[in-house]
Amino acid sequence: MTDSASSPTASQPTSAPLGTPSFSDANGHSDYATMLSPITVGKREFRNRVIMGSMHTGLEDSLDDIPKLAAYFKERAEGGVAAVVTGGYPPTMEGNLTPFGQPFNTPEIAEAHKEVTQAVHEGGALAILQLLHSGRYGYHPMALSASDSQSPISPFPARAMTVEEIETTIAAYATAAKYAAEAGYDGVQVMGSEGYLINQFLAARTNQRTDDWGGSAENRQRFPIEIIKAIRAAVPEDFVIDYRISVLDLVEGGQTQEEILQLATQLEAAGVDLFSSGIGWHEAQVPTIVTSVPRGAFAWATKVLRDHVNVPVVASNRINDPEVAEKVLTGGWDEGDGTPADGPQADLVSMARPLLADPELVNRAARGLAKEINICIACNQACLDHTFSNERATCLVNPRAGYETELVLKPAEGTKRVGVIGGGVAGLFAAEALAQRGHDVTVFEGSNEVGGQFRLAMRVPGKEEFVHSLTAVQERLSSLKVDIHTGEFRTPEQLLDEGFEEVIVATGVEPRIPDFPGVSEGLAGKIDGVQVITYPELISGKKKAGKFVAVIGAGGIGFDVAEFLLEDRGGEPQSLANWKKQWGVTTDNETAGNLTQPQPDRPHRQIVMLQRKTSKLGKGLGKTTGWVHRASVAMGGALQVAGVTYENITADGLHITISAEDERAIKVAQRAGLTLPEADGNGRIALTLPVDSVVLCTGQESVRPGDKDWTGEEHTNVHIVGGADVAAELDAKRAIRQAVQVAAKI
Repeated sequence: MTDSASSPTASQPTSAPLGTPSFSDANGHSDYATMLSPITVGKREFRNRVIMGSMHTGLEDSLDDIPKLAAYFKERAEGGVAAVVTGGYPPTMEGNLTPFGQPFNTPEIAEAHKEVTQAVHEGGALAILQLLHSGRYGYHPMALSASDSQSPISPFPARAMTVEEIETTIAAYATAAKYAAEAGYDGVQVMGSEGYLINQFLAARTNQRTDDWGGSAENRQRFPIEIIKAIRAAVPEDFVIDYRISVLDLVEGGQTQEEILQLATQLEAAGVDLFSSGIGWHEAQVPTIVTSVPRGAFAWATKVLRDHVNVPVVASNRINDPEVAEKVLTGGWDEGDGTPADGPQADLVSMARPLLADPELVNRAARGLAKEINICIACNQACLDHTFSNERATCLVNPRAGYETELVLKPAEGTKRVGVIGGGVAGLFAAEALAQRGHDVTVFEGSNEVGGQFRLAMRVPGKEEFVHSLTAVQERLSSLKVDIHTGEFRTPEQLLDEGFEEVIVATGVEPRIPDFPGVSEGLAGKIDGVQVITYPELISGKKKAGKFVAVIGAGGIGFDVAEFLLEDRGGEPQSLANWKKQWGVTTDNETAGNLTQPQPDRPHRQIVMLQRKTSKLGKGLGKTTGWVHRASVAMGGALQVAGVTYENITADGLHITISAEDERAIKVAQRAGLTLPEADGNGRIALTLPVDSVVLCTGQESVRPGDKDWTGEEHTNVHIVGGADVAAELDAKRAIRQAVQVAAKI
């Protein structure tokens, strides 16, 4: 590896100077000296150690979206990163993730992408195109793989590639890389991880070939090695080849670490300039990027690779702030057990979602403003969940991400005095957008602290990141001179009478209370031995649950409450050692896929989750995170019953009925040790759950200040946003986006 700050060997386009405008003075803020220092990769110099990792935006598939893509990347380049990596482009039509993807294989697409590379270079960064063949992950009938197989996340079976198709695909990678160079890209990243085609060749799990492309590890590794050789021969000498290597497969039948290191040695010899770490296949049953994954959770695996190769290595996954990045780069990251690593774990870090959340992350760190960074909370709600729904990716805490040309915060034509009622996230982000545009903004929060529902969420196990988001937005509001008054409730009438010209109502929601016998008495503490608790009362600590708890409602809030009850850690993040134990991740370099038997902690309580609907519990949870929540509560032994009718709450517990034809519900009742009576004339079985606590997670209702209806067209200067507008399931994504959209128009 070369950690020098020498001038790059390669020349830059005259329209794309690489400078370091934000941190040229002594490499920026001393707390992050290594992160902000330059490094030589191949024959190019990266101005610092932060790369924007690849992420599908939904803007890759149409040339009509190129201007939007250019604006998206330019904002991140101007924010200080050393390089940006695009979303994945297939080298062939069969390699598309969707039927309508755009392979990077024509002069026309290369010409169109000059707008992207020019924008990135003008922002001071290098541009790297990711080449990705989906293999059996393709959502189309043309899917190919190493062998006949079907992935559990695609409805289409994949056909085994012929030898001719393998050779044609290798050549297609080289052609795509050549076109990338012609488009002005400074390099390519070859996607060899996450379970895509190359990974499918590497793992015995998906490669059952008996020819020269399967069988032994050497044969399974031939495909990526030949791809790198072909690319190296097709591109200029100073063109960077970055290979995204799976340092952990996290699936049965995956590679061992010994095989991964053997592959890395061969790839380096074939011409790789940089290794970016990839973690886990998309079908892995171990979470790798959600909020509950500890920060820097996989830096240890990257270090194993770094200690083995002679080119720079990039760490990725759950590195979302400069402090973690700096410690990973210097060896100071202790993985939560108090013992620092015995040397640097990587030479660079990759951040994808964190730069959706805050394009200015690197610049803020360089200027000593790290506390203002709009931290990625790893919720996936607006980015990866959108990607897997074929929607444009954006960000819950930054709705401008992906919409840089559409949701524009232009300077206001005239400064207005704006009052914001409500200090939850909708109100705070509205205030920030208004102040950025030049308005005079004051926030009024009726309680003694801002944050609203986020303040509850940050106490849920695995959602501790939310506290950083709240702290950061308050720091930014302070810098913008926004006044925040807590413990002061206002109505729109009062603010208008006080001279405010515009009013934002962001007063959020309150719990909806179900109407069946015993609820009101239980809430008032009038039922001996059984207490009824709303979810805010529970999570805030106002009331404590007992040892056998019924959770009524199994949406997002219900699952949060279940995890809170099962794992209550008092707001402290889970240690990496405990997380590995829970999910069965081993560091043994001879174990295929690095998987072992999961050993979750014993739960604090017995939980039964109930819902009226007959559908699967948690059906509405996020596409990329829902399975993690369901697995977590299952590990805790939570019983789950759908199709429930709530009858009564008495001193004996919660009385419910279930259908006599619901075999799943009957089995759950039997597991709970309940005696099943005969069904009544309506085919219902009556059960009494001997719980000591009932937690209500039965939805929300909007809260609006005062008695006056401000929704009429005549009230053009009063704007209702977030939960105050529409309660529904708690939806911070919609609330923040709506708040910023309204703020952009005032």
